[in-house]
Amino acid sequence: MSNVSASPCATLTPGAPALPGLPWLIVACLAATWLIWGSTYLAIKWALVSFPPFFQMGTRFVAAGLLLGGWAAWRGARWPTRSQWFSAAVLGALMLGGGYGATALAQVSISSGLAVAFIAVVPALVALGELPFGVRPSRLEWAGILLGLAGVLLLTQGQGFAASLPGLLAISVACVTWSAGSVWALHGLPGGRTLALAPGAAGYASQMGVGGLMLLAASWLAGEQPVLPPDTLALACWFYLVVAGSLIGFSAYMVLLQRTGTTLASSYSFVNPLIGLVLGVTLGGEAVSRLEWAAAGVVLAGVVLLLWARRAALARR
Repeated sequence: MSNVSASPCATLTPGAPALPGLPWLIVACLAATWLIWGSTYLAIKWALVSFPPFFQMGTRFVAAGLLLGGWAAWRGARWPTRSQWFSAAVLGALMLGGGYGATALAQVSISSGLAVAFIAVVPALVALGELPFGVRPSRLEWAGILLGLAGVLLLTQGQGFAASLPGLLAISVACVTWSAGSVWALHGLPGGRTLALAPGAAGYASQMGVGGLMLLAASWLAGEQPVLPPDTLALACWFYLVVAGSLIGFSAYMVLLQRTGTTLASSYSFVNPLIGLVLGVTLGGEAVSRLEWAAAGVVLAGVVLLLWARRAALARR
C-alpha cells in the first residue's frame, strides 16, 4: 500500500508524550480523526445552505485533491500507474462517492447529531467485512466495539432525534460503502485483486480527485444548483471541510488503516458523537441531560478498550 511517510499527517511534529505503546504518527492521526471529523458534521450541515450535498462534497474533494497532488508533485512524486488509478477509482467511489456523498445527502433531512451518532455501526460493519479475509477481532476489541456502540445508541435515546426514512436510508448507505472501502483498501477486492494506491500523498490525491469528480457528476445528474453568492458561514465551512476534513482528516484515516488496521482506525466513530455533543452545548446552546453524559462515559470506555487492545497487540510483536 501507500508509503505513508509522505502524507501530510506524517509531517506533524510531536509536542507532548505519546500514548503508551503507540507511535507519534498514530497518536497524531487518531487526534485528527477523533477531533476534526467530529466537527465536520456540523460544518456540512451549515454549508448545505449554499452548497447542495453532491456539489459540496465534489468541489471539496476536487479542491483538496488538487492541493495535495500539487504538493506531492512539488516533492517529486511520480504520476500514478493505470492500476493505481483503478484503485483510486474503486476506493474513491466507495469512500467518497458513497461514504461522504450519502452522508451529506442524509443531512438534508436529518440532524447532524443523528448522522454522527449513526456512524457508530462502522466498526461492527468493518469487523463483519473482514471475516471473509480471516481477520478475527480479539475479545477485547469486540468488547470495545460493542461497548462503544451501546454508548452511542444510549446517546441517541437521550436526544429525541426526528429522522426521515430517506435520510436514514442515505446514512445507512454511507456506512456500508465506507466500511466496504475501508476493508478493501486494506485487504483488496474479494476476488483477490489488491487495491494499491500510488505511494504517499499522490495516492490520497488521486483518490480524492477521482472521487470528487464522481460526486460532481452525481451533482450534475441530480440537477443541483449552488446558491451564489454563497452565504458567508457556508463558504467558511466549505473551506474548513477542504483543509481540516479532507486534507488532514481523510489522509489521517488512510494512514491509520495502513499502519494499525481497521479496528483502531474506526475508533473515530465512537468519539465523533462526543465531539458533536460538546459542539452542540458550546455553539448551539443545547442542554445535555444526565443520561447523555452517562452515555458519553460509556463511549469513552469503549475507546479505552480499543486502545488497550491495540497496545496489547503491539506488545506481543
